[in-house]
Amino acid sequence: MADRFTPPLLVIAAGGTGGHMFPAQALAELMLRRGWRVKLSTDARGARYTGAFPDQVEIEQVSSATFARGGVLAKLMVPFRILAGVLGMALRMRRDKPDVVVGFGGYPSIPALGAAWMLRLPRMIHEQNGVLGRVNTVFAKRVDAIACGTWPTTLPEDVEGTHVGNPVRQAVRDRAGAGYIVPGDYPMSILVIGGSQGARILSDVVPPAIAALPMAMLSGLRVSHQARDEDGERVSTYYAENGVNADVQPFFTDIPARMADAQLVISRSGASSVADISVIGRPSILVPFAAATNDHQTANAQGLVDAGAAIRMPEAKLTVEEVTEAILSVLTNARGAQQMAQAALDFSRPDAAEALAAMVEDLAQGPTTQEKESSEG
Repeated sequence: MADRFTPPLLVIAAGGTGGHMFPAQALAELMLRRGWRVKLSTDARGARYTGAFPDQVEIEQVSSATFARGGVLAKLMVPFRILAGVLGMALRMRRDKPDVVVGFGGYPSIPALGAAWMLRLPRMIHEQNGVLGRVNTVFAKRVDAIACGTWPTTLPEDVEGTHVGNPVRQAVRDRAGAGYIVPGDYPMSILVIGGSQGARILSDVVPPAIAALPMAMLSGLRVSHQARDEDGERVSTYYAENGVNADVQPFFTDIPARMADAQLVISRSGASSVADISVIGRPSILVPFAAATNDHQTANAQGLVDAGAAIRMPEAKLTVEEVTEAILSVLTNARGAQQMAQAALDFSRPDAAEALAAMVEDLAQGPTTQEKESSEG
């Protein structure tokens, strides 16, 4: 730990998607309130999400390297770029030594976690999904602790995890358990969110499914639909031509408020989306991203489905007719919708940030795994 005159330092490393960045933001907010200094290490994609981070968080932008994109030459250069990133981060950490390093997944978390491993600094990872991501799999046996957002989480043999849940941002916590207005004969709201990947299928299927609802329901319905830039104009036009009052944007900065106002949420089952839906407490139709690594979004949705809080619809069965029927099953059944909302709340882990912060503080107080092994040897 740092001396009593210097606040302890937490370095958070996260990749460039909301699924990694939102729980990272939640931890940063809490650790600042507990008197820690916080640095965030991310790439250019992740930097898009830093606007909502507290001003006190120092942003360190790293060059991201991934085998998933680029030509043959770019892929050949990946190991060298990763090594350069790790060595550069190690120099930074020697100048300003972190008390704990926490990785939230994604290739941009490699430099900080790799440097922490080299320097034998206390380090841990948080896995949001029910299946470890590629980078977290690499570090699973090279960290001192693993915090799991979804339970159970599939882990390597001889590796143990601690279930803490997925931390949600303060804007979500401010609306935790917000009063649910059950569906009825009055204006209602649907929120459609597709995450940072694979939202096109929702833009293809959901608008005609909503347009097929009874006219009496449509006349008072408000839709907030998150669509990719390339899909936005056609989605907005379709809604308008079919008399649907819809706000179509590529990214909503006020999703917690829109979710709290909604009678129904239609969403991908990314870990952060599932956490937000459960903490606020809303009925949902979840469409797992079929191309997700090891089908982890299906695993993410399982808890809410088992609790009776959500309807899961695989992409292979996602038709206009099926989605219309699912929407009607919620919006025409006030009692059932209320039960789904309550089930989501019962499933939620609103204290996930506190549980994760406790692991961080415990790690800062004790020896690392490698130090223990060295002393035992």
